Amino acid sequence: MLWNAFLLAVREISRNRLRSFLTILGVVIGVAAVITLVTVGGGVTAKVTEDMSKLGTNLLMVRPGQFRGPGGGPSNAKPFTYKDLEAVRREVPDLVGVAPTATSSGIAVYSNSNWSTTIRGTDNEYFTVKDWDVTEGRTFSIRETRSGLAVCIIGQTVNKQLFGSENAMGKRIRVKNISLQVIGVLTAKGTTGMGSDQDDIIIVPLRTLQRRVSGNQDIRMFEIKVRDGASTSPVQTQIETLLRERRHIGKDEDDNFRIHDMTEIVSTMQSTTKVLTALLGAVAAVSLLVGGIGIMNIMMVSVTERTREIGTRLAVGALDRDVMVQFLVEAMVLSSLGGVIGLMIAVAGSYALVKVLDVPLIFNIGVSVLAFFFSAAVGMIFGFFPARKAAHLDPIEALRHE
Repeated sequence: MLWNAFLLAVREISRNRLRSFLTILGVVIGVAAVITLVTVGGGVTAKVTEDMSKLGTNLLMVRPGQFRGPGGGPSNAKPFTYKDLEAVRREVPDLVGVAPTATSSGIAVYSNSNWSTTIRGTDNEYFTVKDWDVTEGRTFSIRETRSGLAVCIIGQTVNKQLFGSENAMGKRIRVKNISLQVIGVLTAKGTTGMGSDQDDIIIVPLRTLQRRVSGNQDIRMFEIKVRDGASTSPVQTQIETLLRERRHIGKDEDDNFRIHDMTEIVSTMQSTTKVLTALLGAVAAVSLLVGGIGIMNIMMVSVTERTREIGTRLAVGALDRDVMVQFLVEAMVLSSLGGVIGLMIAVAGSYALVKVLDVPLIFNIGVSVLAFFFSAAVGMIFGFFPARKAAHLDPIEALRHE
């Protein structure tokens, strides 16, 4: 009986192809939208995680002041010193590296080329903390770090903008009236999750930046890498305790520094993108319900058009449930067909979008299967009332219907 009902459903759908397509259009759009949004959302989440990991894994960033926004923080917050740096390196376990950093900006000039960039003062532990290698040349020597010599290591963006295809090694560039010799070129890191170019940087010894640019011994930030396998939370607590003691902060006083845990930031961004993906998927799923209403309307029209056919079937001995099954199967075939078409559109659309957005294609089989079965369920639910109406027609009145 089910097979015959399926064949009848296919025959009726084929008889009115344009109307059938318009009927299932809502289901097609709903299934395609849900699967596409979830797939692209998964790719965006993976891309954000990958980009954030470029900043460094198991990374803590310690800054003076209570930062409440980009560039925020009280101006009277006491900066860190070299003694604070040595205390952290000496007394806090499970650390791979502690890199002091100070940052400025300026225009780098070489020959007829110039480029506005970021200048960062630090030491060799910075490259360990950031998992950053030198592709050409070398890192700083002990003498260069201690004496603050005029040397620098440049990122790939600066290298391209100033030197083009020319070899930068040994050349001298001018930044803020300082002549710096290029001793190394960093490997490419690309952009971060916030869109900033990590390769647009010039790295100099910290003392060079302090003596020749800022004119003080202040350290504006520590970047700390925690050993793999070790939790960042206890390390963060130990650093807080140590710095509170060194900065003479009372028991009831607030910290005048802030520790950012990159693991927490990555986790927060992942959670945010997942919630947004789920929300967009739920909104798109509403169109499935709209599609179900469209199926119900067309099935009601179909029942009216085929009243004499229904009356004939009932008159020759068909049971009410036979008629109900026929129309239920027809509604489910319509919605399932919409689900299949929507699935194919979603695959093509997802592939195109991930190429445009430059995110990985992560196809969620579970969501795709769920969306398909949900579309079939929508057909059964919204096809029930028309099927019930058809099954309860009076055979005599149905045969009289014009």
